[in-house]
Amino acid sequence: MSDWRLAVDIGGTFTDAVLLDAATGEVTVNKALTTPAAPLEGVQAAVGQLLRRAGVAPGEITAPIVHATTLITNALIENKTGRAALVTTTGFGDTLLIRDEHRYDMYDLQIEFPDPPISRELTFEIDERTAATGDVLVVPSAASMAALVDELTQARVESVAVCLLNSYVNPANERLLAAELRRELGVPVCASADISPQIREYPRMITAACNAATMPIIGPYLDELQKWLSAEGFGGSVLMMLSNGGVVSADDAAAAPIRLVESGPAAGALAARWFARRMGEDRLLAFDMGGTTAKATLVEDGEPALTNTFEVARRYRFKKGSGFPVSVPSVDLVEIGAGGGSLAHLDQFGLLKVGPESSGADPGPACYAQGGDQPAVTDADVVLGLLDPDAFLGGDMPLDAGLAQEALEPLADGLALSAIDTAAGMYEVVSQNMAAAARMHAVERGVDLRGVTVLAFGGAGPPHACRVAELLDSDRVVFPVNASVLSAFGTLVSPVRIDLARSMPVKLAEVAPVERDGLLDELREEGRRVLLSAGVPEADISFRYGIDARYTGQGNEITIWVGEGNAWEAPDDEVIGAFEAEYRRIYGMTIDDVPIEVVTWRLSARSDPAEIADAESSPTTADSPPTPASTRTAVFGREEDAMEVPVYRRADLAIGMSFPGPALVEERETTSVIRPGWRVTVAGDASLVAVREET
Repeated sequence: MSDWRLAVDIGGTFTDAVLLDAATGEVTVNKALTTPAAPLEGVQAAVGQLLRRAGVAPGEITAPIVHATTLITNALIENKTGRAALVTTTGFGDTLLIRDEHRYDMYDLQIEFPDPPISRELTFEIDERTAATGDVLVVPSAASMAALVDELTQARVESVAVCLLNSYVNPANERLLAAELRRELGVPVCASADISPQIREYPRMITAACNAATMPIIGPYLDELQKWLSAEGFGGSVLMMLSNGGVVSADDAAAAPIRLVESGPAAGALAARWFARRMGEDRLLAFDMGGTTAKATLVEDGEPALTNTFEVARRYRFKKGSGFPVSVPSVDLVEIGAGGGSLAHLDQFGLLKVGPESSGADPGPACYAQGGDQPAVTDADVVLGLLDPDAFLGGDMPLDAGLAQEALEPLADGLALSAIDTAAGMYEVVSQNMAAAARMHAVERGVDLRGVTVLAFGGAGPPHACRVAELLDSDRVVFPVNASVLSAFGTLVSPVRIDLARSMPVKLAEVAPVERDGLLDELREEGRRVLLSAGVPEADISFRYGIDARYTGQGNEITIWVGEGNAWEAPDDEVIGAFEAEYRRIYGMTIDDVPIEVVTWRLSARSDPAEIADAESSPTTADSPPTPASTRTAVFGREEDAMEVPVYRRADLAIGMSFPGPALVEERETTSVIRPGWRVTVAGDASLVAVREET
């Protein structure tokens, strides 16, 4: 009996849909162009085509539908958010403008930061005060709250963020005010104590502000989505992918949309985690290149690393500190402005640059024939012969090679090169950009990527993965089945999970167990509520505990995880040992005779997904080499090095088959480009494993 599972991932260029029969492991996939102005239209197209191809009726899908999206990230980057207001303590209305006084470039006299998601004109102050000890010194008066309601009503706001001083230690005033505004205004209201109850004023306020600014975006979309699903007869609820690699109910996602900021990339990292465990790989670099961006995530010991702060909407993509440092747990990844839609141009010195600007889904690369006239990476791949214009998306979306050539010609004239050599330059520049960013990401974590297996996915990942691996000194690339929609598949193998935190600074030796346990009880109750609302049986919920700690007097903390279960059971000796080991790993030393201070207490509540059956494999036919379906002229260097390359259909390859590069392996949604000097073998799970034979 079939057990159908549906997943959807809205990307910057394509919306991916995956239909999985968990009972048999059978997978059907589909891609449709994203519709930025009306995201649901892209979802309807992708899902509708998918179900028709699979012959599955909506009513047969009764399991929760899992959804990843870039809506939140794109809204913040493009400043296309709702009309949100911010309410804070009197005297602190300029916090979003002052930021944390960090300059990402000390010597730039014209330094620029993104405009706050909530303007100063929509920032309001109210008389109240909570001390750093948690004592409430001034409660907002009924008159001041009534006056505030009048101001917000006149401002015609669509949502409100409430962030009061020291609310992380005592949220009483904040929750009182938030409840009053919800009742009187009838618009979404979020309190910083519910979104990010952590020390440090600016990160807490910017997180709450970004959350409120995106609530008018995600709420109506999820309502519209669920109404459509219900009207079509789908039997499952909706679960949303979070940045931390977990999923929660649509209602919880709508209340805290900032937790979705890296939703799609996190799904890709979870898919990489699933493959790493399946392949027995201790370390694996997940290389996810889509239509708009490329992402790289390192999976170590079977898990992608998490970070507790993620910077969104950077003014300059590679300059840390130029964006909004939101305090939400997120998969630790590097994002590069290098996708199939990334545009090429000449800088002021006449040098070739690719990205970070992207053509997106509308108009898309020139070869999409939707009005784009600037050369994009996909145009270069077509001109180089790496992509078959007539087979793109199985022929459902043919590309126009002539338009790709035309778009490249002005750039080629500026470089005094042929269009093909210009395309080859674009291919090399974008590969170098991705390799450099992945290498820097690894260096920041103290990891050497040489020799690490690369898992290539995303629609544009397989065409570029072997070259990126060469630049990283990696000699093994894995092209999984359904690589182009692997992020959507990742949502189906993700746990239901929520990561919660609350600051309560105290020296470790002076922790009062009653106070600590009371705080953790509240976090456990919230974690339990979130998972129960996502349909998880209470018996399947597990808890894990962590702390952000530092040596007393320091200004920064490190995160360690110390124990699992229904209560905190880690003795101080274990905590000290874990802290010192992590501190030594990062800094190469420990500091004797200085007490350890716990700043923030963390809890992860999760329930692992059900096991998925392995799909039936085709028989092993290692003794019969594959027969190319055709050949095509392709360029892997300069135009003069063009060569005839065998083209294989992936569906025709059986387990155990092996063949050398150069070669092109085509499937409906992507093409795996095997460069000269590589050899491919079809693994037992039908993945293509490319090994570099020449170094």
